[in-house]
Amino acid sequence: MYKHLLVPLDGTPLTAATVEQAVAYAASTGARLTFLHARAEFGASADGALLHTMSPQEFRTAALGNAAAIVAKAEAAARAASVPCASLVFTSDHAYEAILEAARTAGCDLIYMASHGRRGLKGVLLGSVTRKVLEHATLPVLVAAIESNQTALTDEQCAIATLRDEHRSLAAVLHALLGIVNDTAPKTDQALLRAMLFYIEQFPERLHHPKEDEYLFRKLRERTNECDALLEELAHQHIAGAKQFAEMRRVLDSGDLSAFAQGVRDFAQLQWQHMSTEEKLILPSAIRHLQASDWREIAQAFSTNGDPCFAPGESFDQLAIRLLTLAHGEATLAIGAA
Repeated sequence: MYKHLLVPLDGTPLTAATVEQAVAYAASTGARLTFLHARAEFGASADGALLHTMSPQEFRTAALGNAAAIVAKAEAAARAASVPCASLVFTSDHAYEAILEAARTAGCDLIYMASHGRRGLKGVLLGSVTRKVLEHATLPVLVAAIESNQTALTDEQCAIATLRDEHRSLAAVLHALLGIVNDTAPKTDQALLRAMLFYIEQFPERLHHPKEDEYLFRKLRERTNECDALLEELAHQHIAGAKQFAEMRRVLDSGDLSAFAQGVRDFAQLQWQHMSTEEKLILPSAIRHLQASDWREIAQAFSTNGDPCFAPGESFDQLAIRLLTLAHGEATLAIGAA
């Protein structure tokens, strides 16, 4: 039985589905995961060279791109399922070489890849990264058909995917925030802390949680009584979380970083418990009881959550990416572009 899987992630919209399948596989087999994102060499481009000369700090941020967010959200999915995980970010213009090098570096015994084609596996692999990995790999490769031959997603699938993705974004930002407050280094980036609090306040506290109450929870109450007590507890957790958040921001303003760190830990623990309950108990019940019209309304309500809501031209997804990039810093592993 395979015990250590390398899961390459390309950052396409299918990445979330790849992660969910890999996490489910690892959870069922007792394996651990290493997520990999291979990014192109930004510094070799004309824009990259110019930015490096004009602003080294902005160059480092641009070079990292959205790699930090991709692997952070994948790790959040694994942690939610209690699957041990790690992540790597490689810089390479040849993705298949990065995948093989990462598998060797991490000591993986299986590469878990996604097939993104629509015309069957044989046609997909011609000229693809997957084919090159299969041709050159010296360890087993499992190819999971994520998109191949699938029809359009249903409203139910879209709604559930959106809810889980929003959970992953929040969990990733909370994990990064915990990493900052748990850091024993004397210097604390106050601007980054406040930016993270802004994201938590504006997205989950003012957008995600209210829509859960108004749409998912309300619809489930209308269709069944089996979750009434649980839904009541989750609604109370929304209120408790808002109070915890207000206190967290107050102690940060007071300058008591020790109390702030403890507040972050308590808040994160409540949020992780809340999201776990929703995914393990509420969503399965919703799948059993909600009707197509219910899912359509829920999907439509949550579909606008990524729209710009606080600054011209920037969405919550983009803000999360920027925050995770800043928190990630330069903790990357690179191989030279060939």
